[in-house]
Amino acid sequence: MVSITLSDTPKTKVQFKFGLELKTLPSAKPRENQALVKIQAAALNHREVWILKGLYPGIVEGSVLGADGVATVLENGTRELPNGKRVLINPGVGWISDERGPEAGSNFRILGLLPCIGTLTNEPVAVDHDELVACPEHLSQAEAAALPLAGLTAFRAVFTKARVRKGDHVLVTGIGGGVALFALQFAVAVGAHVYVTSSSPEKIDRAVQLGAKGGINYKNESCMNDLKKLLGKNKLNAVIDGAGGPLFNAYHRVMNNGGIIACYGQTAGGEEANFSMIQVLKNIEIKGSTMGSREEFKQMVSFVNAYKIKPVVSHVWNGLTSESIDEAIHTMR
Repeated sequence: MVSITLSDTPKTKVQFKFGLELKTLPSAKPRENQALVKIQAAALNHREVWILKGLYPGIVEGSVLGADGVATVLENGTRELPNGKRVLINPGVGWISDERGPEAGSNFRILGLLPCIGTLTNEPVAVDHDELVACPEHLSQAEAAALPLAGLTAFRAVFTKARVRKGDHVLVTGIGGGVALFALQFAVAVGAHVYVTSSSPEKIDRAVQLGAKGGINYKNESCMNDLKKLLGKNKLNAVIDGAGGPLFNAYHRVMNNGGIIACYGQTAGGEEANFSMIQVLKNIEIKGSTMGSREEFKQMVSFVNAYKIKPVVSHVWNGLTSESIDEAIHTMR
């Protein structure tokens, strides 16, 4: 049994500022309030690449990477989650239920960096009972593993922050990324009209297959006019944005009074993003959004189960080996 750990003396081909090493770790012993679980499948996010590049806060060598996983309860289960039950692991710890953000003094952390567990392991791990949720039965192992972190981030941005509801017109930027895809699926599920941005016609076409009304290529100078044509007489109630960049300051032109921009990232840069009296006079709100609480995680899983949403999975590797992790990180970079 092995775990994928962060190292400055890597034993795999993946080498950024940090590398990876396969290690056998001491057996976990669950406390009274914990279950011993066996990870059945884990998923990668670009967060792992940022960690390897040394571009993420709180990096600790020796950490087992991975924040996403589906597992089976081995020992010390509960009445609701007995031994043998398939469960999803909340990708964060320390944020209980406050919609505004992590509670004061909570020391909120994301899995995959010490002192938290990581999911890229085939060794049993101990997880607090409160951080486990029954996995929807309609999900495959790969789909279930892909859900927690990106699904939670999207759920909070779409519903807690942007308050999307049936009939709303919503723009999701950077379609193709995990959070953006979930944001699209969640908003479509409640009856919103969703539009997307991408530089890839193929990704826009895929988004339309998933329920989007259409999309624009953000690299085209005419992209905002193209969005106006797609909207017709309508305007946006919400923008779910993970990009930032130069388009950020143009969104207000196609937004309703009281519209909300929920920003969960700035992959295209944040230096150009402004908030001026133009947005103030239209009562437009810009809301930062990261991950989510334990309560929102439970709500998200329940939502996915109710609407039978199936995560989009691009690649699957079988087995936790140096070859498989090298290939997976190479695909992500």
